[in-house]
Amino acid sequence: MTLLTFDIIKVLILAALSSIMAMFFAPFLIKFFCKINFWKKEARTKSIDGSEAKIINSLNKDREVCIPRGGGLLIWGTTLIIAIVFLLLSFIKNPWWLKNFNFLSREGTRLPLFTLVASSILGLVDDALTVYGKGKYIGGGLSFWRRLSVVSLIGLVGGWWFYYKLGWMTIHIPLLFNFPEGIDVSIGILYIPLFVIVMIASWAGGVIDGIDGLSGGIFASIFGAFTIISFAGGNYDLATFCAIICGALFAFLWFNIPPAKFYMGETGSLGLTSTMAVVAFLTDSVAILPIIAGIMVIEVGSIIFQLLSKKIRHKKIWLSTPIHHHFQAKGWSSPQVTMRFWIISIVFAILGTVLRLMSGYGK
Repeated sequence: MTLLTFDIIKVLILAALSSIMAMFFAPFLIKFFCKINFWKKEARTKSIDGSEAKIINSLNKDREVCIPRGGGLLIWGTTLIIAIVFLLLSFIKNPWWLKNFNFLSREGTRLPLFTLVASSILGLVDDALTVYGKGKYIGGGLSFWRRLSVVSLIGLVGGWWFYYKLGWMTIHIPLLFNFPEGIDVSIGILYIPLFVIVMIASWAGGVIDGIDGLSGGIFASIFGAFTIISFAGGNYDLATFCAIICGALFAFLWFNIPPAKFYMGETGSLGLTSTMAVVAFLTDSVAILPIIAGIMVIEVGSIIFQLLSKKIRHKKIWLSTPIHHHFQAKGWSSPQVTMRFWIISIVFAILGTVLRLMSGYGK
């Protein structure tokens, strides 16, 4: 067996193991959340622009106040357990191949794993405050500015690590005119503020967590794309890490598709969006992140244009935002919105992956 073949097997086996473990833990986690009533006690009274709560409430009826939050714990908890278990197993000498299943490395996975866990814990705190507070969209949990500050701080630490510890200061721009393999643009210390901006933009994409099954499928397509990109670039540990997240997401989806048994919550969306940004930088794919995560760009864009239109034109563009609520208001069922958005997200992920592989890969 060649080393490359073993790396392929490692990626596939640990992804499958992640799925199996998460499937096993999910019923216990759901039962626990139901036991402690880990759901909003009041439906949201304000939307992002402060005027669409009635439409959102009419679409989701009473589900916000009876379905547990915190399902993201299943995803990052499974990933963390697998990482720790195989790190410990790597100290065992026999059988010799066991240590090769350890995927934690300084260059590849320590930073994204730390980001995943740290951001997810922050999200879990926010979920808890939302559940045991008023449970409103703006009033419950951590305030917008506090979350923005923490996300910015995470981005600042990540940018500092990349620039000063790893020595990264260039961004790969794919397929430019007479440069079919793309070019590397050196931006120096501006790498740090760019990292912060991308981190904040990724966090904003968490608005996809609004319909049963929607966020899980979209995140699975994104991390599936980064699994392929990482493996093609020779970063097998990072590919394994992304594949493990995909495996856990598949299990999460089993219990999150309509009718959902639990929601991802901030502990899932904040952790996954932050990790997505870090992985994009590690694979030097930040320039095509808006394509791979295209559906998130559309969702956030719908909110921005709605706010601008109401401010300037004093009228709305969409019936409700994010845009998946617009299609619900137009009469699409939740499964229709979810599955069609999944399809669009997969297409975006494939397109982004192809662009990255065509323009070279690896730092």
